Amino acid sequence: MSENKQRKYFGTDGMRGHVGTHPLIPEFVTRLGYAAGMVLSRTASHPTFVIGRDTRQSGEMLQCALTTGLLASGATVVDLGVITTPGVAFMVKKMSAEAGVVISASHNPVDENGIKFFDANAHKLRESVELEIEALLDKPMNLRETRAGQFGRRIDGADMRELYADNLVDEHQDLSLRGLKLVLDCANGAASWYAPEVFSRLGAEIVAIHASPTGTNINEMAGSEHVRKFPDDLSTLVQKYEANFGVVFDGDADRVIFVDEAGHLVDGDHMLAILGRYLKSQGRLLADTVVSTNMRNGALVRFFEEQGINFIETQVGDKYVMAELQNLMDAGHVPGQIGLGGEQSGHIILMDETHATGDGLRSAIYLIRAFLDSGEQTLAALAEGIHKYPQVIASANVAEKIDLDTLEMVNAQKQAITAELEGLTRLNLRYSGTEPKVRLMLEADNRHSERELAEKAFALCEAVQKATGTPPGQPLEVLNVTRGGLIERRS
Repeated sequence: MSENKQRKYFGTDGMRGHVGTHPLIPEFVTRLGYAAGMVLSRTASHPTFVIGRDTRQSGEMLQCALTTGLLASGATVVDLGVITTPGVAFMVKKMSAEAGVVISASHNPVDENGIKFFDANAHKLRESVELEIEALLDKPMNLRETRAGQFGRRIDGADMRELYADNLVDEHQDLSLRGLKLVLDCANGAASWYAPEVFSRLGAEIVAIHASPTGTNINEMAGSEHVRKFPDDLSTLVQKYEANFGVVFDGDADRVIFVDEAGHLVDGDHMLAILGRYLKSQGRLLADTVVSTNMRNGALVRFFEEQGINFIETQVGDKYVMAELQNLMDAGHVPGQIGLGGEQSGHIILMDETHATGDGLRSAIYLIRAFLDSGEQTLAALAEGIHKYPQVIASANVAEKIDLDTLEMVNAQKQAITAELEGLTRLNLRYSGTEPKVRLMLEADNRHSERELAEKAFALCEAVQKATGTPPGQPLEVLNVTRGGLIERRS
């Protein structure tokens, strides 16, 4: 089936939306499970699906509905319960399952949820497979006459979650974090048990915050996206507890960022720089190459040039980063080498024979190991190696995703910004692949400040909102990527 055909339900990161609104309703999700099971049964008579979820209360309902459809198709379902997204990906490969499913909306608000599939290699499904699943969604669930063995069975896999935690610790048997004190922000999400458990077993002294999920408090004033906007909140706690630094996960723990002892944000750009140099020094950086998206800070490219590290740039989306890393693995992988890639948001991928997706906990361990091996006294000193260019990223709600190239008002505004900012180096305007939002990145040389860029970002995003018929007053935020924190618009 052609991959050029437009997908109706699947986006860049599975299906996402507001729970209770189509397609995230039980009837549809049951049909989705049945369709997915039927497509995968073409390669195995009773395909095994490993399923996990984050801590959203809606997750149990959606997982039950999906499981019903999968069982009706004849699939075997291994229910891992609450586990991180990378934990599901790990278990797919560990159990040699045909597929994995995560019920999560990652860093999004609690009223939203999502369904993401992994294939047998723990990669996101190919678009052609997603299209095959979608083709069955509008067809009836034709169950054959009941007979023994026709339907699937559910297996309680809660005890298997320990295998994931064990793997994180066992990979670093020679690492001791004794003497380190960490503030862990678990976003009241999937990391709430795993992160304190893993870092305690590695020897660190732990102060766990936002690690008491209620089902309705995931990402609420907590987690990586909140801290990127409001880093002072965590900085205050790091100083209060006299910790070395703070480590922050998102709702499903595939992202991680740090706040150092000076209150500075250490995001995905910093982590790629630190880990790239560290792995290259050990001869473990696959193809001496790092992969990131076109939203990266320009200083990252300069840093890699200085370090003799190759850099591959992709369009936005972790699946594109993973695809490039997989190409490097296929071209020639030496055991022990690690493919490194990721995004500014803190979604860092350390690809090897066992791990094929971003894992916030694993990335954090590697970053801390690089810090300890560096000889630097503080994380702030280590992160100073990359001096970011002025950069802002704006995010604005839109009522409709109209082709941006057809919006004359928007194109005129873009041309005006380019003319007015002589030091502008990059302008990237696109729609989010998972949310009803437009995203804008502006970057400049040191002739312009983040404040100057922010004012232009406000104006351009408002032009997009107006051109797409978005009612006045809809959310519009501008993030200071260079230093962290939101930039307020001047009245």
